[in-house]
Amino acid sequence: MKKIVIILILFIAITNCKAQEEPIVFTEKALADIFIDTKGDEIAFSKILKAYKGKQIVIDIWASWCKDCVKGMPKIKKLQTNNKETVFLFLSLDKSEEAWKKGIKKYTIEGEHYFIKSGWKSEFASFLDLDWIPRYLVIDKTGNIKLFRAVKADDQKLKSALKI
Repeated sequence: MKKIVIILILFIAITNCKAQEEPIVFTEKALADIFIDTKGDEIAFSKILKAYKGKQIVIDIWASWCKDCVKGMPKIKKLQTNNKETVFLFLSLDKSEEAWKKGIKKYTIEGEHYFIKSGWKSEFASFLDLDWIPRYLVIDKTGNIKLFRAVKADDQKLKSALKI
């Protein structure tokens, strides 16, 4: 009986810790992180989100060199077709702005595009505890993070988060 109680307590503790790991809002540091738009201008992440205020947003963190990212693009395109009112925000971790822009063209990626200037060491990446790409998030119409972590474009959590 003691073993069952201990296992139950551990399960509850682990479940609660996992829930606490997934924030529903971005930190000030993540919001202040500087990205580059396709024109080469710097912009704070907060301003990017503000531009799409009131809309549901899918954030796709990717890179053109990432095999899994490229493999997921057809699935993302299907999500775009099925979610026309949703903004698809592509944030690149490419090694250079040139590689990023070539990747957008090569893979014909439609949506809003930004380059993560500080890369993997950015405040934004730290906030996400980013250890793998692709990485998908869903931001709801109120600006809260509805889905914090998905690594596959056909993840059921991602599909469910897109349903209003």
